[in-house]
Amino acid sequence: MGRLQGKRALITGGTSGIGLATAQRFAAEGARVAVTGKNLATLEAARGVLGPDVPVIASDAANAAEQKAVAETVRDAFGGLDVLFVNAGIAELRSVDQWDEASFDRTFAINLKGPFFLIQALLPLFANPASIVLNASVNAHIGMPASSVYGASKAALLSLALTLSGELIGRGIRVNAISPGPIATPLQGKLGLPPGALEGLRGQVPAGRFGTAEEIASAALYLASDESGFMVGRELLIDGGLSL
Repeated sequence: MGRLQGKRALITGGTSGIGLATAQRFAAEGARVAVTGKNLATLEAARGVLGPDVPVIASDAANAAEQKAVAETVRDAFGGLDVLFVNAGIAELRSVDQWDEASFDRTFAINLKGPFFLIQALLPLFANPASIVLNASVNAHIGMPASSVYGASKAALLSLALTLSGELIGRGIRVNAISPGPIATPLQGKLGLPPGALEGLRGQVPAGRFGTAEEIASAALYLASDESGFMVGRELLIDGGLSL
C-alpha cells in the first residue's frame, strides 16, 4: 500500500519542476492528485504526463479571488482534501535599486498573498487529519545578494507556517515547510542571472551540486504522509549545506 493511499492532494504550481515531480510521486504513492498552473504550454504538457484522471486547474497564484475557484474545483473533484502542497512561486533576483513597486507586489502576491487566500478558501474542505506543506526557500536564512524581496517573501511564508500551525492544529491540520536550496528546475532559467552566475552558485554549495526536484518531492511526501504526524510548524532545510 502506498504512503498516501486514499488521500486527496492539491499541488499548486504542479505543472513543471518540483510541483510536477511531486504530483507524480504522490500519485505513485496512491494519492488522488490535482495540480494548478498558469502557463498554457505547461498545463497541456502536465495533462499529458499526469493522465486524464488528474484535474489540471488553470489559475493565477497571485490572484486572491481565483483561489475560491480552485477550492470549488477541488471540492467538485474530490469532495474534500487531505494534503495541500503550496509550491507555486516566483524568484526574481535584482539588486535593491532595481526594484519597482509593481514587481515587489507581484512577488509577494504570488509567494504569500495567493497561498494565504488559497488556504482560507480550502479550510472547509480539509479532512481531520490533514497536512499543509509550504515550499519556502533557503534564501529566508542567508544574506544572498539580489535576493532581498524574494528572501523576505519566503521568510513571511515560514512565519505563516508557524502561525497557522498554532491556529489550525486544533482542527487536525498540520502545517510544515520545506526550504530548498538551489534546485535544478526550469525556474533557474527565469532568474535573470548573468552568464556564469549559476556555476558560481553551484560552487558555493558544500554538496558540490544542485538538488533535484525529486529530492524535494521526497521531502514533501514525508510531510504529507502520516509518518510525520507529530511534526507541526517545522521546517526541513534541504540545501546541500548552503546555509551552514
